[in-house]
Amino acid sequence: MDLALRGGQPVREKPFPAWPDFGKDEEELLQEVLRSRTWGGYSPGVERFEASFARLHGARHAITCCNGTVALEVALRALDLECGDEVIVPPITFVATATAVMICHGVPVFADIDPKTLNLSPQAVEAAITPRTRAIIAVHFGGHPADLDALRAIALRRGLALIEDAAHAHGATWQGVPVGTFGSAGTFSFQAFKLATAGEGGIVITNSSTLAERVWSYCNCGRRKGGGWFEHFIVASNYRLTGFQAAILSAQLKRLPQQTTVRQRNVEYFREKLRGLDGLVLPENDPRVTNHPYYLLTLRYQPEAFSGVDRDLFLRALQAEGIPAQATYPYPLYRNPLFRKESLPPCGCGKWKSDQNYESLSLPESERVCKDGIWLDHYIFLGDRQDVDDVLTAIEKVRKHAGALLSLHEAARGSRS
Repeated sequence: MDLALRGGQPVREKPFPAWPDFGKDEEELLQEVLRSRTWGGYSPGVERFEASFARLHGARHAITCCNGTVALEVALRALDLECGDEVIVPPITFVATATAVMICHGVPVFADIDPKTLNLSPQAVEAAITPRTRAIIAVHFGGHPADLDALRAIALRRGLALIEDAAHAHGATWQGVPVGTFGSAGTFSFQAFKLATAGEGGIVITNSSTLAERVWSYCNCGRRKGGGWFEHFIVASNYRLTGFQAAILSAQLKRLPQQTTVRQRNVEYFREKLRGLDGLVLPENDPRVTNHPYYLLTLRYQPEAFSGVDRDLFLRALQAEGIPAQATYPYPLYRNPLFRKESLPPCGCGKWKSDQNYESLSLPESERVCKDGIWLDHYIFLGDRQDVDDVLTAIEKVRKHAGALLSLHEAARGSRS
């Protein structure tokens, strides 16, 4: 059978499981908030959800907010980040990890990643620390926890705050301990594609009562719990989550463990079968990761196993077969236009400066994964083994016809020239 990209029948024509997933629980809880007429951030359902989320992650405190970017921002503000303070971040992450630092007048310092996990390399973090460093933001990329033993040890030894950006890692555990509790604070996102979602939303978890009070105040117009409605203590904003969002998230949280189990089972089946297919590398499990929710599955592409077909052409062929695989980020975060010299924030006090030249920066592992990385999204693994088999069949089909695919591509390129 010829490739779908060359007019053949695609391997798969039916969609993968729909996302977001919802059911009667969401509908009933939404109706409950609707009838209560208390729809805003002071709905009792918000505190109930916060308590449930804190319990799931073994944290003393959880404070909801309007999105994951704000969660990072208020966590940094609660740490009293000052203008010019440096915060070490990875370059393979969503832009919010770095821009939250800049919004708080801090300086993002990019450190390279571990090529297997795509998380911050502890060795690179150690090398990036200067006298101006105040914090480390460890992203648990794709749901795989960063090396929390090493990063926490560095933070403690160097007197730095550790914030866990766990936007991808709802319910993940490291050595049996839930992520988000290893440092000063952990932040999560409930954006539309996340493992628990209300379309938007975020949360900060912490074991520090002082930090929790400050985060709550930043999210609630500078008020203090127990204080007056018109009594404000700090310059802050209204970042509250609504009762409707909390209702949806309460239902989402209930089904998260079962969904995680389904993904884990299907990913392990995929991993086992993939060992018989050359050209796509999936790192082996790290035994320290005791619960991996598999928000993203990152494969490393080896073109030599596909007759020299480059990654992007391989992806076009795979997508034509009905498999929604995609390339990783097009470039590391520091190559975004906002990090050009003319785009950097002005500083009146003269303290904001970056010792990294973002425009000339090149971190090898981060650059490499942008060229050979492929992502499979979490919903692909929420179905059954037939779904996984279709992914594998499509990969094998593209490899079988890789020579013809390359010839077609070269002929098309020749005709354009």
